Amino acid sequence: MIAARIATLLSELSRHAETNGCLTSEQLAIIYDQRWFKLFVPKQYGGLELTVPEGVRLEEELACIDGSLGWTVTLCAGANLFVGYIDPSVAASIFSERTVCFGGSGQASGRAVVENGGYRITGVWRYATGAPHLTHFTVNCVLEQRGVPLMDDAGNPLVRSFFLAKDNVRIIEDWKAFGLKATASHSFEIADSRIDESQAFTIAPERATFPHPTYRYPFLQFAEVTLAANTLGMARHFVACVAAIDKADAVQAADMAQNQLVKARELFLQVVDASWDELQRLGTIAPSQLQAVSDSSRALVHRCRQQVMALYPLAGMVAADAGTEINRIWRDIFTASQHSLLR
Repeated sequence: MIAARIATLLSELSRHAETNGCLTSEQLAIIYDQRWFKLFVPKQYGGLELTVPEGVRLEEELACIDGSLGWTVTLCAGANLFVGYIDPSVAASIFSERTVCFGGSGQASGRAVVENGGYRITGVWRYATGAPHLTHFTVNCVLEQRGVPLMDDAGNPLVRSFFLAKDNVRIIEDWKAFGLKATASHSFEIADSRIDESQAFTIAPERATFPHPTYRYPFLQFAEVTLAANTLGMARHFVACVAAIDKADAVQAADMAQNQLVKARELFLQVVDASWDELQRLGTIAPSQLQAVSDSSRALVHRCRQQVMALYPLAGMVAADAGTEINRIWRDIFTASQHSLLR
């Protein structure tokens, strides 16, 4: 799936990325060449137009090479998925660009004042993975008009999603997590920026603007399976590092952990594949199947953490040395574990 020479080079570069606090220019060049930020972008815009099961498997392999690499590609490719909910006449010019990369925040921590057929956006958002190389930032905002929040029929504040070019954004370099350092998941601010209606979008199967089934796969479950695949990839990497330690008990335990991960992976992918097959056959996914996707994603993440925590004491002081590969993987796994969808 990923050429061995490319995987080796990306692995070698990961240490430099961790030191720099962001992906290296060499890593980004490979990502652009391989079109990994465009995993789910239509082929007519130069994307790979993968299915959800295909994307999940590729993202697992990227995370197995390096946690920050896999996480960044996953979050940015997931944001570029929004091409499927944007007016095609607008999307064409944006997503045909080779280096296009959406990213941002799902928190509704901004406000969008409705005025003259458009909006004025103001707010601060956290955790924009890949912030230094994003071309566009996505935000969720509470709608206001004449100083009053707009409400839906149930009396809840109305929230809409928007995208803005990077020129409208000020990056706040505050990503200080002890792991996933090269994701550069900084905060960002937008101050009274005027946009038009074409920069608003709704992430929902019924609002898809392209026919590919990926855009009809519910976004909550899409996010759950792609993030779970990242945890699996990082856990596989950790187990491989333990297996390489010259200690009989560590090697034996790593072999047992590997078997557990193989079984957990098979169960997880069976559910993901079944949900995709159902979408293909019926045009929708039943609530019970969606719940199975969510449950299997959390079960996989739990099993991965369980195996990693059991192996950590057997790895010795090398696992506690912040300059080692195995320690970086450990920190990446448990930084990723703080994402709300993985708890």
